Amino acid sequence: MFGVSMFDLRRILFFIVGVLVVLALAYVFSANRSGIKKRPIVQMLVIELILAWALMKTTVGLTIVGGINEFFVKLMDYANQGTQFVFGDLAAKGHFVFYMNVLMPIIFISVLIGILRHFKILPFVIKYVGLGLSKVNGLGRLESFNAVSSLLVGQSENFIAIKQLIPHMTNERLFTLSATAISTVSMSIVGSYMQMIEPRYVVTAILLNMFSTFIILSVINPYELKQGQDLINTEAEEKKQSFFEMLGEYIMDGFKVAVVVSAMLIGFVALITAINSVFDMVFGVTFQALLGYVFSPIAYLLNIPWHQAAQAGAIMATKVVTNEFVAMIDLKKSIGLDHHTIGVISIFLVSFANFSSIGIISGAVKGLCSEKGDIVASYGFKLVYSGFLVSMLSAIVAGLMIV
Repeated sequence: MFGVSMFDLRRILFFIVGVLVVLALAYVFSANRSGIKKRPIVQMLVIELILAWALMKTTVGLTIVGGINEFFVKLMDYANQGTQFVFGDLAAKGHFVFYMNVLMPIIFISVLIGILRHFKILPFVIKYVGLGLSKVNGLGRLESFNAVSSLLVGQSENFIAIKQLIPHMTNERLFTLSATAISTVSMSIVGSYMQMIEPRYVVTAILLNMFSTFIILSVINPYELKQGQDLINTEAEEKKQSFFEMLGEYIMDGFKVAVVVSAMLIGFVALITAINSVFDMVFGVTFQALLGYVFSPIAYLLNIPWHQAAQAGAIMATKVVTNEFVAMIDLKKSIGLDHHTIGVISIFLVSFANFSSIGIISGAVKGLCSEKGDIVASYGFKLVYSGFLVSMLSAIVAGLMIV
């Protein structure tokens, strides 16, 4: 009668209920409920809906996403040239495929980030995009700067740009910066994600997560900035380096990231396999299957069909307990999930919101200010909880557009 099918009504209903539930879960742990500002939250939710629609439903959006995908395909091809030069045809023969094709390209993309920083292009983009975000998110310029910085330069590296401010930072503000870092992903590994899940979901998740982070933090950690407190200098006091010194440093940084990710994968996959085996022998069900049942209601809230909720929930739980790479591997191996479910889970997986990130972030802050690093570590559970809600909110918004 009104041109809206029952299927569309169901998606809209799940979207409304999902958003309300996520906001309620954030409200339960809010540090200052009276300080929550509704207008910025509504503004950012509208922006998210427009972004999701534009990226996934319009010709222009699909063209942009396709262009970004082609750009990263080219980058991965260039990176593979370096990998093949060192390792020969090992990858071509089927050896070390994941390590060669997914992790090694991180080194090349790290170098590109270093070049953009060296020529002051990246700091310029971070500063002015952050300034624009601060006009709509109701937060300070530092918080907005940090959100863009986390995305472009990495989870740990972005704190270096504000190292002179960290010792004098309030605990509320420190929580916001840490939660932002845990809820985003670094551009250096975006190409690796695109090797494992559809690129359009990676691009969409990155943009949605930024606004979802602001929404969740506006509820879970609202605060007022005192007069003059946001007049900050976000110019990093970096040591002077020649171009080739910078190249060497970023090559090694990229290699360290690749090695750290591979070490975590070895450890977590082995541990999960061992725990699954023990649970299967003792209880007759694997640990991941058990987590799947626990997370089933959460998956169902994302408008995932109930008969797929346990399998989807297991992948989501794996991401939170271990990391997104392990979960992406499980998603890639999954059988019986429909297009909508795969899309929603893919959006959910694109973030650093897991328990292993706590050590990375607290370690980065501790290296700059020991006292503040201990404070970040004490926020561990709440940081992961905030990141989990961010991933849920982004998946709920994207799910409205994924048919």
